[in-house]
Parts: sequence; structure tokens; C-alpha cells
Amino acid sequence: MAFHEALFPLDVARGARGGPERRTDVVPLGSGREERNQRWSRSRRRWDGGYGVKSLAALAQVVEFFEERRGRLHGFRWRDRLDCKSCAPHLAPAARDQTLGAGDGARREFQLIKRYGGAFAPYVREISKPVAGSVRIAVAGVEAPASRFEVDPASGLVRFAQAHAPAAVAAVTAGFLFDTPARFDVDYLEVDLSAFDAGEIPSIPLIEIIL
Repeated sequence: MAFHEALFPLDVARGARGGPERRTDVVPLGSGREERNQRWSRSRRRWDGGYGVKSLAALAQVVEFFEERRGRLHGFRWRDRLDCKSCAPHLAPAARDQTLGAGDGARREFQLIKRYGGAFAPYVREISKPVAGSVRIAVAGVEAPASRFEVDPASGLVRFAQAHAPAAVAAVTAGFLFDTPARFDVDYLEVDLSAFDAGEIPSIPLIEIIL
């Protein structure tokens, strides 16, 4: 699947609207009860970036970005202001935010993940597009120097150096910033240039790519 490691213009993304979507079948029964079946095992996010276009310069940025992606053809990075950290939006990522797994003395690779909820049915989301340089790692509660591991920003895979594989049962945790892989959900942008010094794109539908 074609994907460009390019970030959608941040100034526009900050004004977008949208969030996670799920697919559930609800079947009403004659008794008044209902049956609910989950069709998607994971959520998929949708946004409308049109709300973030406030100037002619921003409009030109979006058009250029759209053309280089060839509309819906190529995916890209999207910074979801509500959900782009391993922690709450108002906090700074810390090395103990998310538990990735436990060491066994030999395992050196761990996938970045983010958990939602905890009391009833936590949802685990794989994070494949961390922001380069933002990942902090801790082993058994102690933050590891950056020289002991490397992170693939295109996949979210953390790989420890050969001599620093986490010890048996040592918890591996992480804190990070991340982007969401996305694409345009249209092949046509309707641009409004009715104002002299500003422009508007009424709607820029975007959708998360499940990699």
C-alpha cells in the first residue's frame, strides 16, 4: 500500500473535527431486548479538515499536499490533536506511560501500543507512526538511555541493542508522541475563493488507514 512519510499541514489539522468510529450491528428482538455484534475488532478514525482552513496560504498548502498525494492514492501522517500522545492530551509523555510487555532475557523487539480504559474491557491500539525522537523507554521502571534502543518511526517497533535485552519479567514501558496513518477520502476538493484575501474548502474528508 502506497504511503508517504509526510505530515499533513499542522495548522490546518489543529482546526479539524472528527474522532473514532466503530461498526456494530444492533438487532432488536421481539421481547424488546437486542443483540449487538461487533463487526470491527478495532476502531477507525475519521476527520474533516475543512474547518482548519482559515487563510489563502493554508488553502494553498492543502491543495499542494492533496496533489502530491494524488488524492486518495497515497497515505500520509495525520496529527490528531485529541489523541497524539501516550498520555492525556494536557500532559507530557513519560517513559512509564504504556506497558509494551515483559522481557525474558532474550527478546529485544517490542511494538509501541496505547491502551484505552482498564476497568472493564481495555482496548489496545498498535501505534505504527511514532514521532521521531519522541520515544522514551523504561525497563523495570528505570528510564533507558537512548543509546540502548532504536525506534523505527515507520512501524513503531522498538529494538534494544544486543547487550541490553530486558531481563526476565522486567516490564518494558514507553512514552511517546505519534501520528495516525491516514488518507484523503475524496478525489476532488471543492475550493471556494469568493473572499478576496482568503479561501475556504467546505469539506476535506480524511480517514485512518489500517496498516
